[in-house]
Parts: sequence; structure tokens; C-alpha cells
Amino acid sequence: MAGFSTYISESFNELKNHVTWPTYAEAQKLTIIVLVFSVLFSLLIWGVDSLFSHIIELYFNWVKS
Repeated sequence: MAGFSTYISESFNELKNHVTWPTYAEAQKLTIIVLVFSVLFSLLIWGVDSLFSHIIELYFNWVKS
């Protein structure tokens, strides 16, 4: 159990003294960038999924007839 408490203590010390935190403006800018790319990536995946679904549907309709 002493190892776990040492880990927590050292992690807290690392966050407090050695991590450079972004400013509020930087955090806002980076959050917006992540949101924009997340939306674009999800739209890309949706488009590819729709395209493949349509192709598979055409294939099975072709096989049935």
C-alpha cells in the first residue's frame, strides 16, 4: 500500500511542479480545433459507411435477380 500512496504523491507533485498548463485562451482554441476535426471525421465515416451500405445493397439486389 505504501507504493500506491508514493505513486499518488509523486503524480500530484509532477502535476503541480512540472506540467505546463495551457492558458484559458489556448485551451478554448484547442477545444474548438478538436471539436471541428471530430465533426469532420464523423461526417467522413458516415459518408463512407453510407457509400458501402449502398454498394452492398446494390450487390445483393444484383445477386437476387
